[in-house]
Amino acid sequence: MERLINFIYEYRAFLTFLLLELSCSWLVIENNQYQSTKYFNSSNRLAANILGFSQGVREYFSLRTINEELAQENANLRTDLEKLNQLKNNYFPVDQDSTDADQYEFVSAKVIANSTNLYKNFITINKGSEDGILPGMAAISNDGAVGKVKSVSKNYSVLISLLNVDEQLSCVIKRTNHFGSVRWDGLHQRYSNLLFIPRHATPVVGDTVITSGYNAVFPEGIMVGVIRKANLQEETNFWDIQIELSQDFGRLSFVEVIKSRLKNEKDSLEQVTIGIAK
Repeated sequence: MERLINFIYEYRAFLTFLLLELSCSWLVIENNQYQSTKYFNSSNRLAANILGFSQGVREYFSLRTINEELAQENANLRTDLEKLNQLKNNYFPVDQDSTDADQYEFVSAKVIANSTNLYKNFITINKGSEDGILPGMAAISNDGAVGKVKSVSKNYSVLISLLNVDEQLSCVIKRTNHFGSVRWDGLHQRYSNLLFIPRHATPVVGDTVITSGYNAVFPEGIMVGVIRKANLQEETNFWDIQIELSQDFGRLSFVEVIKSRLKNEKDSLEQVTIGIAK
C-alpha cells in the first residue's frame, strides 16, 4: 500500500495531466456531432468484434429461447407477407400506381451489443453500408419500435435506442388518434413517457400507443407501448402519461431496419416549402 501511495505521489503531475486529457477528449466527443460520429465509426469495428464474441457466448446458453423467437418471427413474417400480397391485389392492381404499397423495404439484422443501464443507450447490429443501411433509418423488432440508425460502417451499424434521453418518437394513441412524442426519462428500461397529449384528450390505462407515420422513417401503426398511468394536473395543459414499452430491450436479439424509398422526396419537399415560407 505504501508503494502504491509513493507511486501516485511521484507521478502525480503526469496522472493529473492524463486525467485532464481524457476528460477534455470525452467532452469534445460528447458535445460535437462530427467528432462523435468519427469516434463511433472508428471504434465500431473493434468493439463490435469483441462484443460479438461475448454475445455469442451468452447466446450459446440461451439457444432454446432464441430459436423459439426466430420460429415465432418467421411465422409472423409469413402471415404479414400473405396479408401484404392480399392488400396489393385488392388495393393496388397491376395497372395502378403501387408506390404506397412499396414504400418500405426491410433488412433483418442481428443484435451484437445492446446497453440498457445508461442514460444514452445504443444498439450495435451486424449490418452496415454494404447492406444499404444509412443513418436516420428506423429499426423495429417483432414486438415493436426499437430505435433509429445513428452511424454506419461497412459491416456494422449503431442504433439510438428508445432507451435514450435524447431520442423522441412521434406517436398516437390508437383509440383517440391524439398524437404526441414518446421520450424516455432514464429511470426504468420497460417504461417511457408520452408527452404533449392535450388536456381535452381522454387517454385511459390500457390504451395502445403506436407510431404516427408523420415522418417517412417509421411506418404508421408500429406498436410502441401501452398506457399504464395517466394523470392530469389542474395547472397543466398536457397529460402526464407513462407507457409500458412493448419491446423488452433486455431480451432484444434481432431487429429489422426500415428503408423508406420516399424519405428523401418528402424531406426535400418540406425543406423547399419551409424555405419559401421564410
